[in-house]
Amino acid sequence: QVQLVESGGGLVQPGGSLTLSCAVSGNIARLDAMNWYRQAPGNQRDLVASIRDRDSTNYVDSVKGRFTISRDNAKNTGYLQMTSLNPEDTAVYYCNAAGKYWRGISLLNFSSWGQGTQVTVSS
Repeated sequence: QVQLVESGGGLVQPGGSLTLSCAVSGNIARLDAMNWYRQAPGNQRDLVASIRDRDSTNYVDSVKGRFTISRDNAKNTGYLQMTSLNPEDTAVYYCNAAGKYWRGISLLNFSSWGQGTQVTVSS
């Protein structure tokens, strides 16, 4: 069973920075992709950033130049560095990861979600 645990959310003033972490556990054989989504109250969950093979990255236009997604394959952990935060960035941030894991001798695919971490940008 694959589990994702996010951390690093909190309250920050406009213009401030936060770094979110997403630790993936559970006999991981390979981490293919990691994505960060966010969901503000009353809104749908939207993709913010993704990192895939060879560390190719993509960002939604509203965070380009302010957010940086990265991962440490040795630790099976992903990160979202957020700078120049503004109140429109306030949301619950969710980590999603996909790849392969071992269940006994079987190599299986997974796509799992974290529980979410609240980011509030307010003065």
